[in-house]
Amino acid sequence: MIHHKLHEIPEEQVTEYFGRKFFNGEQITLAFITMKKGAVVPTHQHESEQFSYCVSGSLRFNVGGEELIVRAGELLQIPSNVPHSAVAEEDFSGLDIFSPPRRDWIDGTDDYLRRG
Repeated sequence: MIHHKLHEIPEEQVTEYFGRKFFNGEQITLAFITMKKGAVVPTHQHESEQFSYCVSGSLRFNVGGEELIVRAGELLQIPSNVPHSAVAEEDFSGLDIFSPPRRDWIDGTDDYLRRG
C-alpha cells in the first residue's frame, strides 16, 4: 500500500500554460491537470487508454478527427493509439487516467507536450 498526499506533491509546470501532478501504479497513471485558457495539447497518440474528467472549465478535444467540448462534470474516453489534441476554452482543471502508465511522462520524453 502507498498513501499519497496531493498537497505534498509539487505541481510540475510543463509549460507556462500547463501544469500537472501525477502518480503511477503498476497498471495506471493518475494525473491532476491544470491548464490556462488558450493552452494547447498538440496532436499525439499513445498506447494508453485515457479517461479525461473535467472538474472545472472546458477543453475542446479533437479525437480521431471528431471535435467535442468537455465541460465540468463530463468525462471523455479516448481509445488506445487514437490521435488526439486539446485546447483549453477557459481555465481548466481535471483528472486524466491512463492505462497502461504513461512511460513518456515517467521518463520525460513527452516533448510534444512541452512544446505545446
